[in-house]
Amino acid sequence: MPILEIRDLSVQFHTDSGVIHAVNGIDFTLERGEVLGVVGESGCGKSVTALAILRLLPVPPARIARGKILFEGRDLLKETEEEMRAIRGNRISMIFQEPMTSLNPVFTIGNQIAEAVMLHQGLPKLDALERTVALLKRVQIPSAEQRIRDYPHQLSGGMRQRVMIAMALSCNPSILIADEPTTALDVTIQAQILELMNKIRRESEMSILLITHDLGVVAEMADRTLVMYAGEAVEYARTADLFARPSHPYTIGLLDSIPRLGEESGARRLKTIPGSVTELLSRASGCHFAERCRYVTGECRQQNPNFIELEAGHFVRCCKNVGERAKPR
Repeated sequence: MPILEIRDLSVQFHTDSGVIHAVNGIDFTLERGEVLGVVGESGCGKSVTALAILRLLPVPPARIARGKILFEGRDLLKETEEEMRAIRGNRISMIFQEPMTSLNPVFTIGNQIAEAVMLHQGLPKLDALERTVALLKRVQIPSAEQRIRDYPHQLSGGMRQRVMIAMALSCNPSILIADEPTTALDVTIQAQILELMNKIRRESEMSILLITHDLGVVAEMADRTLVMYAGEAVEYARTADLFARPSHPYTIGLLDSIPRLGEESGARRLKTIPGSVTELLSRASGCHFAERCRYVTGECRQQNPNFIELEAGHFVRCCKNVGERAKPR
């Protein structure tokens, strides 16, 4: 059994302008010890999917219209709020996109990590602080005994991200959701953070749901990759297969837009995906990528294609890929 299984998840936001279909019929699984990369443009529904798993969406205006979120076979959408509090931060942890918005500026980092340990593990304060020091050493923060007295503003961006990882790991979770964990960090610190996450995953057999814009991070970290566009899954495959044989025009466009090292200056113009992201308020009846697609046909404008399996474990939502081997999911 997968440790996490998302079935037909749809999330809507009810606003004065109308209903925003932020996530529409997402399906994926996360295996034990696996890293699943989720990529796509800003606003495609990546973070909303993550927040829906933890039931942290603001209700209202948000509403989970349909679907199941199965964690170890339990549907989290049917759990009580008290049961969810026991799961959040304990069994499923999340690293949020910007550490300074997640860390409280008026409390020391030691108190903030120790609070999570005391809440979920039931340890007394002195034992929780001792565990906090061990966690900071685990995420390679030097002089951990002194650092627990520091406030968030006294740490660099990379150090704050390490603190967030330590906090997320404080209760030995089964799943770590990492939402853009290397945003705003320089390349050297990015590499250190990713290597740290990989090392901890190997040691603890933890599963990671990695949300990112960076295809380089996906290529290095993810076992499988889910590509999202306008709230939908458009391609889902093993990462090696996705990079070797991308099938959806959006995935192809993303990979084509990556700068290539070693080419002479001016030899290759950087490619872009034309147009802008589909408006989520008014969904057309056809494929949501049709207006930006180089392969668009009349069929694409008439109906939104099903999510089909081109080959074992490689799914795509695209009319041009429908063939004899395709099996509806």
